[in-house]
Amino acid sequence: MNEEKKFWVGFNLVKGIGSTRMRALLDFFGSAESAWHASLEDLQQAGLSLRLAEGLQQVRNSPLLDETWREIERKDIQVLTWDDPLYPRRLKETGQPPPLIYLRGELKQEDAWAVGVVGTRRVSAYGRQVTEEIARALALNGIVVVSGLARGVDSIAHNVALANSGRTLAVLGSGVDQIYPPEHQKLAERIIQSGAVISDYPPGTAPESANFPPRNRLISGLSQAVIVVEAGEKSGALITAAFAAEQGRPVFAVPGYLYAPQSQGANRLIRSGARIYLEIQDVLQTLNLTQVKQQHQARVALPADTAEAQLYAMLGREPIHVDEILAKLVSQQSSLPIEQVSATLTLMELKGLVRQVGGMRYIAVFEHGEPYQIHSPS
Repeated sequence: MNEEKKFWVGFNLVKGIGSTRMRALLDFFGSAESAWHASLEDLQQAGLSLRLAEGLQQVRNSPLLDETWREIERKDIQVLTWDDPLYPRRLKETGQPPPLIYLRGELKQEDAWAVGVVGTRRVSAYGRQVTEEIARALALNGIVVVSGLARGVDSIAHNVALANSGRTLAVLGSGVDQIYPPEHQKLAERIIQSGAVISDYPPGTAPESANFPPRNRLISGLSQAVIVVEAGEKSGALITAAFAAEQGRPVFAVPGYLYAPQSQGANRLIRSGARIYLEIQDVLQTLNLTQVKQQHQARVALPADTAEAQLYAMLGREPIHVDEILAKLVSQQSSLPIEQVSATLTLMELKGLVRQVGGMRYIAVFEHGEPYQIHSPS
């Protein structure tokens, strides 16, 4: 594993050094390794308070980093930093993404198509039924289910996604080697085989109650939207909904029985402006995810070729007519015939890479605000 990542882990072991301070350290010193070996004076000049600088010094003088690093290697835990190409782009787009995340399992490209499903631990029969229907529909439509591995709604969502051959991500309020609740150990192992268990807490971190509210920002950060099934007045699901709203992600809430304690929080979300969840199409249409499964299957079955890469590079957010595309190709001395251009654009539309907006005019489809990386065969 990259030795530089070890120093990122070292800063993660210092309480009080989060996203903002880590960015300041990197900007000042250029690398985590240089910052790790800096003097107290230089650390303060970089923006750390004396208290934080001394806290860092204590961790540097202890065996904690070496011990944690050995556990990471022994347990085959992945460490992804901001600089890692595998770091989830959607999470990175949030206001203050964690400098690094730990995971067991595997992240894939399709994890960008994800929806958070959260709710109470004391789920009712109605809540169980709705959660099962939501998770099943998401899985069958190729959407990844994100939740928190907790009892109740979370575990139901994970289990149903797996039962329907779907992918699911579990975000923990502990280290990824400290599964909580303990009876979900086998569930976590199944998730690792078909998704990932994720945390921004170092390995060995116990599941303390104070850890769970902050971790909810990762659930919403990994998701395109969050669905709250059932939630009491003080449910952690409401914290997830608040993070989602802050991150600009749509929040859906399932309406519940007026007098049921489990429905009070979800009903209040609706009154406060959350979208009412009535069926899965509400979510898929809002997020433009109605064709995800078909698009993913098309990309796997029909790999990109040189023509796709060439045409995609010509397109942007402004519509361009197919005649203009042909004119550009001529100016570039390209030999693509019009029949191949038309067929390629049709195929790219099937894959969800381009969209025809009428009158033979096309725009590029972007992934989270950035162009897709289309690699033509060598």
